[in-house]
Amino acid sequence: MDDMKAMRGMADVEPWETAVLFGGPADGVRLRLTGRPSVLQVSHPCRVENAPDGMQVAALHIYRRDLKVKSEPLRYGFDGVSP
Repeated sequence: MDDMKAMRGMADVEPWETAVLFGGPADGVRLRLTGRPSVLQVSHPCRVENAPDGMQVAALHIYRRDLKVKSEPLRYGFDGVSP
């Protein structure tokens, strides 16, 4: 019985796919992902001056999946107007 559960669990795992980011600060970055998320968030740490202990600031960049691309590499385009 436990072997069957383990086999089912393996079948439920989504395969890894290659994706490429286009435009913006992460242009050309290639990555591996599962589940074909519709949006990716890329963050980049910023240097801060006079910040309280432990405070961190990151610039956020949004990339949206190009739904016309159905095979690898998946394509994500920079969305410069997203907050």
